Amino acid sequence: MDIPVTILTLLAGIAITLISLWFGLNNNLLPLAATDNATDVDALFNVMLTISIGLFLLVQGLIILSAIKFRRQPGDEGDGPPIHGNIPLEILWTAIPAVVVMGISIYSFQIYNQMGGLDPMNHGGHGMAPKAQLAMASESFGGPMLLADGTPNPEYKKYAAGVGATPGSGDADVTVNVLGLQYAWIFNYPEGFVSGELHIPVNKDVQLDMSAQDVLHAFWVPQFRLKQDVIPGKNTQLRFTPTEVGTYPIVCAELCGSYHGAMRTQVIVHGEEDYEAWMQTQLAAIQVEGEAIAMAPQESFSGNPSDSFLDPIVHAMDMDIRAEALAQLQPVNHASHAEMSHAEMSHGSI
Repeated sequence: MDIPVTILTLLAGIAITLISLWFGLNNNLLPLAATDNATDVDALFNVMLTISIGLFLLVQGLIILSAIKFRRQPGDEGDGPPIHGNIPLEILWTAIPAVVVMGISIYSFQIYNQMGGLDPMNHGGHGMAPKAQLAMASESFGGPMLLADGTPNPEYKKYAAGVGATPGSGDADVTVNVLGLQYAWIFNYPEGFVSGELHIPVNKDVQLDMSAQDVLHAFWVPQFRLKQDVIPGKNTQLRFTPTEVGTYPIVCAELCGSYHGAMRTQVIVHGEEDYEAWMQTQLAAIQVEGEAIAMAPQESFSGNPSDSFLDPIVHAMDMDIRAEALAQLQPVNHASHAEMSHAEMSHGSI
């Protein structure tokens, strides 16, 4: 018994739809989603992949079916039928891609705008502020974030750029100044210390104020689903909330020179207690460094060496060093050292 073509077409359509939906929802092609906006980006990716799989199966299935059904039969030396076209078919296969592309474009636009892509003052989304609008915003908010000598501009005002902050407040829980240069990322914290890695707390609103020292760079964290250009002479910004504790790579996604591939570091998302402990460690290091620089040499080397300037460093770093070991680090008597050097030089000249 022959099955009608319409029934076969319906069954094939149902099979293609089910396969596409299953693969689109279970592809596992993306890395861990570690920010609040990553789920929206993943949903868009899954929709695009589902449509792509469906079109692939449809087109390739028709090609294989046509190659089998309409192949030349043995002994057939004639020409094919003179088919000049089918206007309804032409309209159909032009309209379907147009509708699909338009739908994906509208959906992509909504996700991008929700992340703050087009409205830097939008308090309802998360993500990136466009370069042009941020440049205008920086001028209207007191000029650039950093002065020509690299110091913070006191007239620069913080502003909400595509963030999920409380309406009326542009302040994030954590703000870090990011500098891109060939070939490294430098993270400057408001507390006064600098790090080669980005450390942030989980479930907190994080704002990155970014600038480039030399050429165009791109700050990209795949797990955050965020990528933003870092432009010389202009300020760009990312605003997001990390949701998963872990260590994730930071990649420069813009060709910036010969060693572009080596311009990598990492972002470490801490739990709240771990982040506070890390902050205290950095602040203690700053304090110890400041004390060591401010301390006079004669004060540093006076008294028992075990009570010398090395003690605060040892205690701050929680190093297991005993006083007996410190006692062996005798201070150098610079006058005696100079006299000995003079004697050696005189002896050498004889």
